[in-house]
Amino acid sequence: MRLNCVLVAGGKWHDIDFARMELLKLLGEDERVRVRVFEDYSDVDAIAAADFLVSYTCDVVPTPAQQQTLRDYVKSGGRWLALHGTNSILRFLDDGRIDTPDEAALLMDTLGTTFRAHPPIGPYLVERTQLDHALVAGIDAFEVTDELYLSQTVAPIDVLLDTSFEGDAGRFLYNRWEKQRHPVLYLRRLEQGAVLYLTLGHCRGHHDMQPMLDFYPKVERGAWDLPVYYELLRRALAWARKEL
Repeated sequence: MRLNCVLVAGGKWHDIDFARMELLKLLGEDERVRVRVFEDYSDVDAIAAADFLVSYTCDVVPTPAQQQTLRDYVKSGGRWLALHGTNSILRFLDDGRIDTPDEAALLMDTLGTTFRAHPPIGPYLVERTQLDHALVAGIDAFEVTDELYLSQTVAPIDVLLDTSFEGDAGRFLYNRWEKQRHPVLYLRRLEQGAVLYLTLGHCRGHHDMQPMLDFYPKVERGAWDLPVYYELLRRALAWARKEL
């Protein structure tokens, strides 16, 4: 049986081409899957008709009508695999700081969290919170060098992987964080459907900071360098296909 997927891959400050290609390779491992690719959420008819939805974005903000389509899609039984910066809204202020404002409230409630900040990229330990859930069973604790997402939970979520953080988040307005656990992989159930959110997956190439920087000196691949990340993505896509 054919499965129709919508992949939304677009936004700023990331190597969207790399992430898009890697996700298409993974989606192509199942010969039943046919994919339509978009940079944003504007084709609401395609989203409404999809068997499952995958997003890898940064600072891509749906309109109110598009947010309602996304929410209705999930509520009616759709599954949405949201990756990395899907819950991010960024505003660069004149003083050099970065605001993550309270906008797109319906989107954030559908996703279950709102991105607030991340410390400078560095290593951190990711651990399971549920030992026997099919999405994480057998996944040992692992260290990853990636953006550690510090998000505000705005709706009930079921955390499967998390990490600990205490410290400074650099240029973000939400700067000082007391020690606490932060979700890395979680489920947000909404009536008949659900969102599966995985915060890992930062990537950046030499030309992805324009116009802020003409040339970014270091290619960053984050969790994409780890086999365990691809294992998590494969399980997540199986979940999206309603096989898990």
